[in-house]
Amino acid sequence: MNRLADATSPYLLQHAGNPVDWWPWCDEAFAEAKRRDVPVLISVGYSACHWCHVMAHESFEDEAVGKLLNERFVSIKVDREERPDVDAVYMTATQAMTGQGGWPMTVFATPDGTPFFCGTYFPRPNFVRLLQSVSTAWQEQREAVLRQGVAVVEAIGGAQAVGGPTAPLTAELLDAAADQLASEYDETNGGFGGAPKFPPHLNLLFLLRHHQRTGSARSLEIVRHTCEAMARGGIHDQLAGGFARYSVDAHWTVPHFEKMLYDNALLLRVYTQLWRRTGDALALRVARDIARFLADELHRPGQGFASALDADTEGVEGLTYAWTPAQLIEALGEEDGRWAADLFAVTEAGNFEKGMSVLRLARDVDDADPAVRERWQSVVSRLLAARDARPQPARDDKVVAAWNGLAVTALAEFVRLVETAGRIGPEGEANLLEGVTIVADGAMRDTAEYLARVHLVDGRLRRASRDGRVGEPAGVLEDYGCVAEAFCAMHQVTGEGRWLELAGQLLDTALAHFAAPGGSFYDTADDAEQLVTRPADPTDNATPSGRSAIAAALVTYAALTGENRYREAAEAALSTVAPIVGRHARFTGYAATVGEALLSGPYEIVVATADPAGDPLVAAAYRHAPPGAVIVAGQPDQPGVPLLAGRPLLDGRPAAYVCRGFVCQRPVTGVDDLVAQLR
Repeated sequence: MNRLADATSPYLLQHAGNPVDWWPWCDEAFAEAKRRDVPVLISVGYSACHWCHVMAHESFEDEAVGKLLNERFVSIKVDREERPDVDAVYMTATQAMTGQGGWPMTVFATPDGTPFFCGTYFPRPNFVRLLQSVSTAWQEQREAVLRQGVAVVEAIGGAQAVGGPTAPLTAELLDAAADQLASEYDETNGGFGGAPKFPPHLNLLFLLRHHQRTGSARSLEIVRHTCEAMARGGIHDQLAGGFARYSVDAHWTVPHFEKMLYDNALLLRVYTQLWRRTGDALALRVARDIARFLADELHRPGQGFASALDADTEGVEGLTYAWTPAQLIEALGEEDGRWAADLFAVTEAGNFEKGMSVLRLARDVDDADPAVRERWQSVVSRLLAARDARPQPARDDKVVAAWNGLAVTALAEFVRLVETAGRIGPEGEANLLEGVTIVADGAMRDTAEYLARVHLVDGRLRRASRDGRVGEPAGVLEDYGCVAEAFCAMHQVTGEGRWLELAGQLLDTALAHFAAPGGSFYDTADDAEQLVTRPADPTDNATPSGRSAIAAALVTYAALTGENRYREAAEAALSTVAPIVGRHARFTGYAATVGEALLSGPYEIVVATADPAGDPLVAAAYRHAPPGAVIVAGQPDQPGVPLLAGRPLLDGRPAAYVCRGFVCQRPVTGVDDLVAQLR
């Protein structure tokens, strides 16, 4: 029976035709297991996951495996991106039992959802033996199985506990976090740790803010070196922009080819802020190309941003992206083909598989002679056209609320900084940047409207949608935090009060339904589906934790409204993370980023002006704003914009008002005076 045909998840739809009698995650599946007195197989993955596809082809598409599963189990398929709460609970169990985790995740549970055996990918022969063993144990050793389940639930309940020690997130703790990151830094390749290597976007955001507060040259150098190494590596798409999920090596050369919305949104913020701080041409180019990738490849007009591009093309990793020297010559001609091979380090031996190479930038082009830059851009354009004729990776069109919120916030920062900076670079590049900014602005506004129109249902957020149809799973804490922060960003970009009102509604809901004792937060609402334990993970990983995301939105909203209770809630939430910030800095990057904003003030910068887009005061505010500052520009006393209330022009001239911690400096009308107040 095909129960997945109406799913909003592309991952579930990929399994709709399997011989396995899959159930989606639902009460009815567990009731069926109880009725039949069989264990439950919970298989968790996501559509862009390479090894999820491998296990599907080997096992779930196999008739014999399907028959075995259907006879002895109730099988539930879960998209981890659509149900992060389910994923979090069973991933904690998997890590507790095996010492590691990953996807596909394979969990065996009792009919009440209690996990008793967990793992990840199993080759078909191993999986068949495992199914037989679990079925036999369920029938013949039931009491031992149930005892194992109780022990696992006790372990994961402790791992997800709230109400632990708290401490203020002080400058000393943030300095200690920066020092720890510096000690773990890969001096040769950039980033942290060895292979596989993930873009450390949240840590880089923190280090940029730490540098701005402290003047730390070390923090800035870590960001610059890492950003350049990633940008030149194969993890960065040298033709179309955007970054892959991670590199399989320690030096960013060969990626795992899936491209995730959240990685690219967060990296857009990093490269945009690096350019703001340094004026680095490479940082601006990479930011521009990420914004173009988001708008061109992931945005669907009227339907938000898709979640990912697949790691595989027709079942083969890298089929779309890898090249040989001969293929470059075929696409470009002999002379340009050999020039491109040198530029992108494409050799006969290759750096990937079967003599193929992933393109990486082996020569400096951002500061090169104009003729070299023109030739490079021509080569890129022609190679991209040739690549577009190849088979393309599938796209996961599922819209995830939190990730779309991250994208809106990142694009808001990029658009406003570029718009207020004026024309940058030679005419052709300035025109390209202007065009990308216009398209990015449209995608940002369209997506914010989509989130407000489709994902907000009866005042509550839903987690995911597809093709304009919202799914049933409720939003989790990270959805409320990331979308509220995005609506705060839209309020600053547009000057429209409705975005601030929507952000406040989301934050009030989060405080009412997700708050835990001692300032902490659960990841699921108090009226959400009850799982075997209620997740409450304080650590930042590939995306900000729900706790960090909600703290960021609370800080911004408090600065925009002057309502101190939201700031107090943010401080309390960060105090629950503070004890681990100085000891595990790599897993608290966004919490530390928000902490830097609180230490900074954050500043409230208001420009009373009739020309928010073109006023030099606005440009100076964006260029020199301290960490986490909010910036509002527009006509005095504009309805729905609290920071513009009572802030008039001065003698008919635009005026800037700078406040910090409810203390305001004198209004100024000159750029130099404003910059002096922001230092």
